[in-house]
Amino acid sequence: MTAYVEAVSELRPRMRRAIIMVQDLVMVLVAVALSLILSQSRLSFDAFSSGGLACWALIVLIAHLLFRSSGLYNTVWRFASTPDFFNILKGCGSLTVVLYLASLAFRFFFQPVAGLNERQFIVFFLVSFTIISAPRLYYRFLRDGASWRILRRAAGDASTKQALFVGRLSEADLIVRFTRTAMPAEYAIAGIMATESDAPLGTRIQGVPVVALRPRLVEVLEEYVKGTENLDLLIFGQGVEREIEDYAELVRIARHSGIAVVQFSGLSELGQGGKLVLDAVEMATIMRRSAVATDITRIGAFVGGKRVMVTGGAGSIGRVLVKRALELGAEAVLVADNSEFGIFQLDQQTDDGERDRLTSRIVDVTDRPHMTRLVSEFKPAIIFHAAALKHVPLLEENWEAAIETNVFGTLACAEIAAECGVPQFLLISSDKAVDPTSVLGVTKRAAEQVVSSLHEAQAASRPLRARAANGHHAGAPDLHHSGTKFIAVRFGNVFGSNGSVATIFQAQIEAGGPVTITDRRMTRYFMTVAEAVDLVIMSAADAEQRRGADDYAIYMLDMGKPVPILEVAETMIRMAGKSPYTDIPIRFTGIRPGEKLHETLHAENEEVVKLDTAKIFGLRTGVIEWPKIEAALPALVAAMHDRDKAAALAILAGLYGVEEAVGGAREDASPKTAGQAG
Repeated sequence: MTAYVEAVSELRPRMRRAIIMVQDLVMVLVAVALSLILSQSRLSFDAFSSGGLACWALIVLIAHLLFRSSGLYNTVWRFASTPDFFNILKGCGSLTVVLYLASLAFRFFFQPVAGLNERQFIVFFLVSFTIISAPRLYYRFLRDGASWRILRRAAGDASTKQALFVGRLSEADLIVRFTRTAMPAEYAIAGIMATESDAPLGTRIQGVPVVALRPRLVEVLEEYVKGTENLDLLIFGQGVEREIEDYAELVRIARHSGIAVVQFSGLSELGQGGKLVLDAVEMATIMRRSAVATDITRIGAFVGGKRVMVTGGAGSIGRVLVKRALELGAEAVLVADNSEFGIFQLDQQTDDGERDRLTSRIVDVTDRPHMTRLVSEFKPAIIFHAAALKHVPLLEENWEAAIETNVFGTLACAEIAAECGVPQFLLISSDKAVDPTSVLGVTKRAAEQVVSSLHEAQAASRPLRARAANGHHAGAPDLHHSGTKFIAVRFGNVFGSNGSVATIFQAQIEAGGPVTITDRRMTRYFMTVAEAVDLVIMSAADAEQRRGADDYAIYMLDMGKPVPILEVAETMIRMAGKSPYTDIPIRFTGIRPGEKLHETLHAENEEVVKLDTAKIFGLRTGVIEWPKIEAALPALVAAMHDRDKAAALAILAGLYGVEEAVGGAREDASPKTAGQAG
């Protein structure tokens, strides 16, 4: 029977409907025979005589006409519901009444028929309704019930994946329904692990059992994976990572058992019966960061149709900025980066339809003549300055390169933007700039001061003199005429960026360990690259509209709460299906030069201002006037020429009023979040 149903279901619609019509007519004839047998009636005429055969043919014709008029063949049976079965009831009832009236007319006008009375017609109605409904019910059972999946799996069809769903029952009902109606069937929900602690255990949602409730999800999943080899998938509902504490452990158990882990994010192709959209579970999801609702309309209106330049556009953040600008409809995007391989990778990852709007140039941001030529020819509406050196321990030894790129590179690009009349210049800054204890931090803070000073000077319409790459005066750009809006955006670590802990830990886990952590107490702020980029663009859009007292030189992104690095490492190990300390050892190496135990997003003397735009804050911070910065630059160049690190760092420290020496790790026992600030 199952083979027959499967074979019919695979046919083309017209052929399938024709076979079902023939099947129904055969069932009618069977129902007539069964009604006579069950009621023990003996007809007074031969059923196989010419008259008897004519009678059968007439019954078939009447049945076909009545079934068609009842809408019996207008239903797609995998979507059938109660009204569709009422059509069968109506068709069988009409057929019974018509045949009964025909028998009365035959007996009245022609001759009486022995062995035929009301009892036979009542039995006929019941039998015909039952045997005509039965194949359709069986088809629904096979298509919708778990038995269909089990039977197909037993037959060797591995295309349908068996899955457990973890989430709310309301969402489970939706997912079960659409997994069953999807063609071809990709997933079958074998059980539901409800996140509601008061859900009815053992009940069924559309035939799928609720197999676990909080807080026994981990225990039940362990039992489940041990008891079956047919489970392929663990599907999490939307927002589950923020609802249950055992999220990471469930991921670990599943992956350790070879079960894929995905997260439900929506439905598509509803017109074709529904299709689940399942996303891979990433580290950012595991860390339970609340999703940032991006105002696509606003950032699209800001970027759309503009010419955008991204320095450091081949880096991890710059690359996403470039892609996002293209997605949002930028007229053209120019990438300026000194990494040949990075630009090659970016080009390979760019869609053909967007490549004609992307231009890449291999250039160092400190090369003022080359950068000036690029900006003047491209004429960008905004420059996103993401070019920077940012590896903390490495820059402690290579401090000259850090100053050259992070300070003088920023200075050159900002002054070129003013010279060429670029409407907006945005610096990508870092939380390392807050109370800096490293070369990276002190150079990023100096870069912030350069941008803040230019911002204030532009607002006050004071003219500035540009500098050549060697620190000597060059031309005389007038900010009063350029009108360039200078801002910086400060945020913390980004998941998956080049050299981030996530990429380092991933490589160490793949190598079998050990995973190295400097200190078990260390915490950091984390954000996904996509979140950071959208909020950076949102900051630029916000700054474009601000004037006067409400104008901010530095924006700060809300990074949520700081996350222990040890927790990141342990969670990533579990995500890989391993056990921390047992399968993958964790080794503590001690704090490296320039590192802090805890980063903060703003200093104590900085005022955090909540803005109308979600997840973005304005910062009111001390600003060094441009003449002081201008006076410090020749001394900084001289210190670099003399390779005097202490003198160079002292000059940079003087730009933001810090007296203590820079270069040693320090502990901040009470890091602040943006939510605690202001």
